[in-house]
Amino acid sequence: MKKMFVILFMFIIAAQVSLAQYKIGDEAIDFNLKNIDGKMVKMADFAEAKGFVVVFTCNHCPWSKLYEDRIVELDKEFAAKGFPVIAINSNDPEAYPEDDFESMKIRAAEKGFTFPYLVDETSGLAKTYGATKTPHIFLLRKENAQFIVKYMGAIDDNPKDAKGVSKKYLANAIYDLLAGRDVETKETKAIGCSIKYRGEAE
Repeated sequence: MKKMFVILFMFIIAAQVSLAQYKIGDEAIDFNLKNIDGKMVKMADFAEAKGFVVVFTCNHCPWSKLYEDRIVELDKEFAAKGFPVIAINSNDPEAYPEDDFESMKIRAAEKGFTFPYLVDETSGLAKTYGATKTPHIFLLRKENAQFIVKYMGAIDDNPKDAKGVSKKYLANAIYDLLAGRDVETKETKAIGCSIKYRGEAE
């Protein structure tokens, strides 16, 4: 009986961990994922970074495509200020062949990505973060060697028209952090295609 209780307890804990989703103020775990150049990348590699713009994205999604140029511009502006972009593809290539690793290399070259584009080969990181859409943003700030979630959600309020944006949620959140202020808008709804987690293709 005692052994069964221990097994049940461990199962419950494992289930809770697998369903964990970050909230504002949570510590985000580091990762070690393969980049399109074949090298492994983790946040600890960026010793000078003040934080990160973690973007869950992919190749096939029309919403992701609408934001690619804006993501490149965000990295161009904020990497030098200590907040580089790290893009992650967690989609199952069996569901979307356009999202396979070779296609990631091609897409990054076509769009001139200036940041790592990593493959989440189990979709485990997306599940840990609670990422459900592409694109889905998590802004992290480094605090005492920990990476703390400060903003999550959408990049801005106008996916279809970059010139029609009136609220730059992500950029404004980074400006707040750089100025030493609390982030005013901490969470918005991510708009995009649903992530098809690996191993769940029908």
